[in-house]
Amino acid sequence: MGEKLLMKGNEVIAEAALRAGCRHYFGYPITPQSEISHYMAKAMSAIGGVFVQAESEIAAINMVYGAAGAGARAMTSSSSPGISLKQEGISYMSCAQLPAVIVNIVRCGPGLGGILAAQCDYFQAVKGGGHGDYNMIVLAPNSVQELYELTVEAFNLADKYRIVTMIMGDGMLGQMMEAVEFKDVENIEVYDKKWATTGSGLSRERNIITSINTMPEVLEAMNNVLQEKYKVIREKEVRAQIYNCEDADIIVTAFGMVSRIIMNVIADAEKEGIKVGLIRPITLWPFPEKEIRKYVGVPKAFLSVELNAGQMVEDVRLAVNGAKPVHFYGRTGGMAPTQKEILDKIKEIL
Repeated sequence: MGEKLLMKGNEVIAEAALRAGCRHYFGYPITPQSEISHYMAKAMSAIGGVFVQAESEIAAINMVYGAAGAGARAMTSSSSPGISLKQEGISYMSCAQLPAVIVNIVRCGPGLGGILAAQCDYFQAVKGGGHGDYNMIVLAPNSVQELYELTVEAFNLADKYRIVTMIMGDGMLGQMMEAVEFKDVENIEVYDKKWATTGSGLSRERNIITSINTMPEVLEAMNNVLQEKYKVIREKEVRAQIYNCEDADIIVTAFGMVSRIIMNVIADAEKEGIKVGLIRPITLWPFPEKEIRKYVGVPKAFLSVELNAGQMVEDVRLAVNGAKPVHFYGRTGGMAPTQKEILDKIKEIL
């Protein structure tokens, strides 16, 4: 590893994207992620990259569509309502199989909401917030160090599978400062983008990128291609942290910043003779179903703790498939659960 710096989460995302080879950024300011745009505005002008503050989130995502179609590593970032406005473009890009990275530093909702941390965009991210049958790879860091590492990985995964990849953090993670250790040399995976619209020079057939298929046979064939790709991703790209789950009395599922609270709850519970395990999905999609199923015979119950009204818990229940009770504890509106609240809930369940 190389230099170690104290940096804000949002700025680390931007720096990681630059180190991953991103030279095209298009965005529109919205808190609590605006520092990403600020950082990119300064950095891109210094290295000859492209920074555009678009007139809207809709314009920004369509600029990403164009840059990705030309083979560039491109990124946009926003927060919850802004991501909603990008959904049409995300669906178009998914159909056109264009690789790009989208950052959502989630704020609380519904509606305009507030700028405090939340995880209420889980459904939108993993179930396909736009129209049609598609998925994105969704990565959920829980530290500033992981923001760096997973942002670089997001660009590699996007290019590898020609898929939109999302970094899903929250207002707390984007605004907090932690030490981050950067590598001297990044592991950048380079893929031949023969499909890109880079100009044929009359030496090859033209590349045509489109998300319009009006013939049902053609559109079904396109959907089949996507579904086969998603099947491969489900098999090969699941990431999860498994901690303290052997012989656990109860296993908690949590992602992002909540998982850090759970680590403290585990220590508190241990003092009272309660063994708590943690399964932390790092990929929200593909979801770590097999990792959860592996442990269904161990605890008396599962508990999903989230900053929402109950979203990931549905996927946990599908994975557990009735083998054990699956409970939920959540806070909304930008409120975060305390260690005591979670431990009290665990005692109530047990």
